[in-house]
Amino acid sequence: MAKEPILSAKDIEICFHLRGRTLKPIRKCSLDLYEGETLAIVGESGSGKSVFTKSFIGMLDANGEIISGSILYGGVDIAKYKKEADWIKIRGKKIAMVFQDPMTSLNPLKKVGAQIQESIELHQGIKGEEAKKLTLEMLKKVGIPDPERRYNQYPHEFSGGMRQRVVIAIAVACHPQILICDEPTTALDVTIQAQILQLIRDLQKEFQMTVIYITHDLGVVANVADRVAVMYAGEIVEIGKVDEIFYDAWHPYTWALLSALPQLGVKGEDLPTIDGTPPNLYNEIVGDAFAPRNKYAMKIDFVKAPPYFDVTATHKAKTWLLDPRAPKMERPKAIQALRSKMKARG
Repeated sequence: MAKEPILSAKDIEICFHLRGRTLKPIRKCSLDLYEGETLAIVGESGSGKSVFTKSFIGMLDANGEIISGSILYGGVDIAKYKKEADWIKIRGKKIAMVFQDPMTSLNPLKKVGAQIQESIELHQGIKGEEAKKLTLEMLKKVGIPDPERRYNQYPHEFSGGMRQRVVIAIAVACHPQILICDEPTTALDVTIQAQILQLIRDLQKEFQMTVIYITHDLGVVANVADRVAVMYAGEIVEIGKVDEIFYDAWHPYTWALLSALPQLGVKGEDLPTIDGTPPNLYNEIVGDAFAPRNKYAMKIDFVKAPPYFDVTATHKAKTWLLDPRAPKMERPKAIQALRSKMKARG
């Protein structure tokens, strides 16, 4: 019997109202999330990754709103929540988020220990010395040495990697069921990136969390994910297990992302790029949003949006290439050789 998802987003549409115009960054987006898994959401900047997941914790900007669809969590449609009092029961306590820039996530005028302790006191109802003791334990868990001294320091006294550890401590302090990591290693050097990814893995195991990674770095995805969702222009165009996406991808956008992996570049040769630009989301999109940039596009791609086609029971892609009536199409040679290239580079 198939597992039930712990969170199920169905046909979510999100609009932002800007200077009398309406922008729709999320268009009929659906996603099921399962207990204990690590799901990576990948795509170019502006594809809607962060906006989509912010809707799970009620953190859309003031001019944004969910206009249709549902987000079922704990038997409740949280997409219908309008009051901060409702979201405070979910945000931080049940679903927490680690943002990509720790300096904007932390209050520069407040001691680091107080910021972690505030989260514990707010969501666990523990106060005073007991809350401080848990804060010191949390600092130790995220690998910050000398926690008693660090407790009384300000964010500017920490390095970038240490600040990110503090942000992770705040997010994990209340033992959320779901942890959303939005580009958690973007501003860090490679050595520190590896440490932060390992830290999140260790905390996930200890607290039995489900983790969502938002990233454009497919190298990170290969190392951490169980499943991968590929987003383009506000919708998930392909989703499957990590091996299925890397070695049996079917959406041309996924092919383009994989072909541009820096880790697979050949010295002296230019990396492949994706021609064109993403669509203007102020305008209504007709057909497949990726069609104008897709050298494999067929006439129908410009007329009608494709449905999802099942590749396997765990893998589906939103492309007319999988329609039985479509002409037989060989995937790019770079994609066909991806398994051997990845293996050769470890």
